[in-house]
Amino acid sequence: MGNEIASVYEKIIEELVKYKEIDDRQFLEPISESKWSIREIIGHLLYWDKFILERHVPFMNDGGKLSAFPDHDSHNKEAIEYISVFETTRSLIDEFVLNRKLLIEKISEIESSAKFTIGKGKRQFTVDKYLKIFIEHDIHHLKQINDQLN
Repeated sequence: MGNEIASVYEKIIEELVKYKEIDDRQFLEPISESKWSIREIIGHLLYWDKFILERHVPFMNDGGKLSAFPDHDSHNKEAIEYISVFETTRSLIDEFVLNRKLLIEKISEIESSAKFTIGKGKRQFTVDKYLKIFIEHDIHHLKQINDQLN
């Protein structure tokens, strides 16, 4: 994993850790009508990290074929169910941090030149190209959270 990518992933951890200081009630309000709450957004990010770590990272090798991404609606619904076990948003953030650090560690062990495909796609990805998709995704959601809190 390139240093720039690793740096962004570390910054996302730092950003979420700052949110632990916020009153838990603020995490439960939807960011706008028919949208997720901050807690649910954090859970969504955590659940994607878990998917990447469990279902994709083990197959990120040269010539590897990763499973297709799950149906987003089903995956997001599972994410919301998954986070119900966390009593506080602080504990959810702690879990996110643990998973993200593990993800960074495991991905940094992958050969940077390894090329793999996703699902039935022919397009080849390297770890950096793959993670750029998720960095954009994370930044989008962090902006939503920051807009709600400011």
